[in-house]
Amino acid sequence: MKEVICSLLAVLGLAACQGDETLAGYVMPDTTFVLQRMGGEAVKARATIRFLPGGAVVGKAACNSYGAAQSAPYPWFELGPIRATRAACPQLDEEQAYFDALGQMTLAEISGDVLILSNEDGGMLEFRAMP
Repeated sequence: MKEVICSLLAVLGLAACQGDETLAGYVMPDTTFVLQRMGGEAVKARATIRFLPGGAVVGKAACNSYGAAQSAPYPWFELGPIRATRAACPQLDEEQAYFDALGQMTLAEISGDVLILSNEDGGMLEFRAMP
């Protein structure tokens, strides 16, 4: 039965049975998620996130592109240091708030095209997959 499930997941492009237990193993390849809500509030500044095989995380915040490593097995979420380019823009404060919140998330949940990152303190980032 496990072989059938793994074969089905492989056909769908998921890596759960192929050894990638990070969040990347549970999302469709090349899926870009767009931030919708932060702490329950709708966001004004655009931010995206993508999960690459092996735990790499990349995205674009309001002003800068960023990257980090995520090696915790799903459903846990733990980012290494976030590295970002250094462009300035009017939304730099919103971007920093996003980076701060992203670095504090400890759990991930995927339901359809919705990704929710959260923590025990009630922090939450809600994303939706781009069509």
